[in-house]
Amino acid sequence: MLRSDFSYPLPPELIAQHPPAQRGDSRLLVLPADGDLADRQFQDLPGFLQPDDLLVLNDTRVIPARLFGVKASGGRVEVLVERLLDEHRLLAQVRVSKPLHGGGILWLGEDGGLRAEVLDREGEFYQLALDPSKPAAVWLERYGHMPLPPYIDRADDALDHSRYQTVYGEAPGAVAAPTAGLHFDEAMLAHLQSDRVRLTRITLHVGAGTFQPVRVDNVCDHKMHAEWLRVSPAACQAVAETRARGGRVVAVGTTAMRALESAAASGELLPFEGETRLFVTPGYQFRVVDALVTNFHTPESTLLMLVSAFGGPARVMAAYHHAIAARYRFLSYGDAMLIERYEGPGDEV
Repeated sequence: MLRSDFSYPLPPELIAQHPPAQRGDSRLLVLPADGDLADRQFQDLPGFLQPDDLLVLNDTRVIPARLFGVKASGGRVEVLVERLLDEHRLLAQVRVSKPLHGGGILWLGEDGGLRAEVLDREGEFYQLALDPSKPAAVWLERYGHMPLPPYIDRADDALDHSRYQTVYGEAPGAVAAPTAGLHFDEAMLAHLQSDRVRLTRITLHVGAGTFQPVRVDNVCDHKMHAEWLRVSPAACQAVAETRARGGRVVAVGTTAMRALESAAASGELLPFEGETRLFVTPGYQFRVVDALVTNFHTPESTLLMLVSAFGGPARVMAAYHHAIAARYRFLSYGDAMLIERYEGPGDEV
C-alpha cells in the first residue's frame, strides 16, 4: 500500500481559513454503506441517526499550546507543546535556527516573561521545564496562543479561543481540536437527546503529531505518533447497552474512533487509560464503530487512510473528488462527512 494511493488534488482556496458564522452552518456529505452520496447540511444530521444510537464524543479541551520567544542569545524561537509531562515539564516541538542543547534557556511570551530550560531532546521533541512558581497550565493560559493547524495561514484571534474548542470539551490536554466536534452546538446535542440518541464521552488528547505528514512511500513503514486516551467503564457500558438495544455506535471524529478501537484491541471493548499508536489502514477490522462523523482530511495523511479503511478506499476517494467538484470546505474549519462502515467486497484506491 503506497502513500500515493491516498493523494488527491486539494485546491488551496477550499481550505477553510475561518470557522462558519455559527456552529452547525456547515455542509454534510453523507456516504452510506449502501447507496449514493447525498449533499446535505449539517443540521440534517439528526435525520440520519436512529433512536438508541450512541454518539461518542471526545471531551478533550485544546490548551493554548503555541508560544513565541527568544533564546538567551537573542535568536527567535517558536514552541508548540506536544503534551504536558507533569505540573512543570512539557514535551514540545521547537522551531529554531540551530539545535538546542541541555541547559539552554528560552524566554517565552511577548514580554519574555516566561523562563524555560531545555532539559533533553527526544527525537523531534524537546523536554522543557517552565518556571516552577506556577503550574505549566497557568503559564500557557497567560502566554500561549491557540495552536491553529499549519494550513491555516493566519495568526490566531479572539474568536479561535472559543471556536477552536468543542462546546463539550472539559479535559485540558489537546494541542489540536477534535474537529468533527466543532460543528455541534448545545441546541443540536439537546435535539439529538430528545430524539433518544444517547451520548457518552471518551478522552483522547490530540497531539501535534496529527499534522505530521507520512514521509515514507510504503505506508506500512510509517511510525504512528502516540496519543494519550481514556475510555471509562461508563463509556464501555454505554456501548454494551447500545449493542443490546440494537443501536449503532457513532464516533464523532477520528479521535473518538481511535480511542474506542484502541480500547478494543483485545477483541472486546474494555476500560483503558494510556497511550495508543493505533494506525488504521485499509484491511483493518473495526470492532466497535458503526458510523463516523468527520471532517475532510489532508492528502496522504493517516486520517485519510483511516476514513478510507472505514468507508472503503475507492468509495471514500470518489467522495473526496465529488466534494472538490461541489466546492466543499476542507480541513479543520471546513465541512463534515457522515460515513457508514462499509462491509462490502474489498476494493482498491
